[in-house]
Amino acid sequence: MEKINREDMLELTRRMTLKRNCFDRIAGAYMDEEGFVDGTFNRHFQKLTAKERQTNLDLAKTIPFSDTNRQLREYVFQEADRKQGNLWQLLMALKECGLENDAMLDVFYEEFGSRCRPGGSYAVYFFHGCYDVPLKASDKESLWESEEVFEFLICTFCPVTGDYEPGKPEYGFLFPAFRDRSSDIHRIDIFREDGNFPQTERLEDILFSCN
Repeated sequence: MEKINREDMLELTRRMTLKRNCFDRIAGAYMDEEGFVDGTFNRHFQKLTAKERQTNLDLAKTIPFSDTNRQLREYVFQEADRKQGNLWQLLMALKECGLENDAMLDVFYEEFGSRCRPGGSYAVYFFHGCYDVPLKASDKESLWESEEVFEFLICTFCPVTGDYEPGKPEYGFLFPAFRDRSSDIHRIDIFREDGNFPQTERLEDILFSCN
C-alpha cells in the first residue's frame, strides 16, 4: 500500500464546486439487495439542475476529502492486474470513453452486483472529470500555464432510501491516482467509510468487499 499526499486530494476538491466544476458526465445504477440492476442513468453533468449538481458534487467530493491513508488508501495495479479482462482494463476503457459507453458500465455494475452484498438497496455513481493541473513556481504559487490534464473517474457506492435518494458514500475510489500532482494509471485510491479494509492482495476483493 502506498501513501497518499493529502494536499493532492485537497487540490482536487477545490475543483468540485458549482463555480469550479471539473465534471462533465455522471452515470450510475441502482441495485437491489440481491445485487441486480434496478435502473441506470447516464447524463451530461451540466444538464443537471443546480440542486442536482450540488448534491452530486457532495457525493463525489467525499472520496478525495476523506481521511487520507485511513479511509482513503492507495494501491498499486501489478503487472498481473493489468492483463486483458481485468478490472484495470475496464477502468481505463471507462475513463477513455468518458463514461459514454453504457455496455462497459453494465459490465462494471454486474461485477459489483455479483461480488457485493451490502444488505440493502445501493446506488453506484460514476463521475468523469478533467482537471487542468496548473504549473507552480518555486514559491508554490500557481502559474497560468497548464502542466497536464488529469482525466479521472470517481466512483461512489451509496445506500439508497425512498425515491432513489442516495445516502452518504460507504465505499468508492479515485482512478487513476492523483500522485505528485500528476496522473498515475498504475495506482488506484480506494475509499471505505469505516476505514476497515479486507486483508487481501487482490484489488477486486478490496474494492468489492462490501459485506
